[in-house]
Amino acid sequence: MLHVRATPGARRAMIGGLRKDAAGNDMLDVRVSAPPEDGRANDAIIALLADAFGVARRNVVLQQGATARIKRFLIAGDSRALLLRANEITKGEP
Repeated sequence: MLHVRATPGARRAMIGGLRKDAAGNDMLDVRVSAPPEDGRANDAIIALLADAFGVARRNVVLQQGATARIKRFLIAGDSRALLLRANEITKGEP
């Protein structure tokens, strides 16, 4: 499970690292150039996360927050490999 703070309509798609919400919980800052219309931003986030985590798009599922800035995604795959990749992503490594 991955919590994301989404920013649609950005200049370029990128994962900006970790952010904290008001309660102090970590979430991944994700920016996509797609607008928040007709699910295009959500689709772009799914594509970006799938690429970043090295999984197929079908393995990234939006669980909560389809129209909200804060979203929750389920990423299916080898949990150990996904955790290692999450650590690399949040430390700014390729």
